[in-house]
Amino acid sequence: MSESFADEAAVLDLWRQLHDAWGRGDADGYAALFTEDADYVVFDGSRLKGRAEIAENHRPLFERFMKGSRLESEPASVRLLAPGVALVHGKGAILMAGQKRPSRGRLSVQTLVAVNREGRWRFTAFQNTRYRPFAQTLLGRVLMLLAPKGPVSVTSSALPARAGDSVSPSR
Repeated sequence: MSESFADEAAVLDLWRQLHDAWGRGDADGYAALFTEDADYVVFDGSRLKGRAEIAENHRPLFERFMKGSRLESEPASVRLLAPGVALVHGKGAILMAGQKRPSRGRLSVQTLVAVNREGRWRFTAFQNTRYRPFAQTLLGRVLMLLAPKGPVSVTSSALPARAGDSVSPSR
């Protein structure tokens, strides 16, 4: 097995462990998958710094608000950036207890950086962003309504002159 294949498999296993810890409602186990100095950005922009804050902030979620929830996601993609450093992208959602399918409003894209320190892979950065395709936002829908219908042609004569360009009168 090549080293890069083994590293990619180890990072994908770390991704699976993240889902498993969430499903168990295990705040300490979830946080243990991150480095001691990890940066963790939640979907609303809140930033957690370090393993202890990650555990402290997930504990009440797992005990009350999201008790019995689980993560569901598409298989993550892994790109090795350098020896011992991997970029991970995932897309998924939280399924609340008893929920079979994710609600559209909970779909998110996750970006993580995993590092291998002393032979063990852990996440050192996490960014969770709610998935909102531009065409589905209010601004996107308005701009789609205002957009010209049919093909649009732009010719050089329709463009404004740049500084230093010579401009000849139209014939």
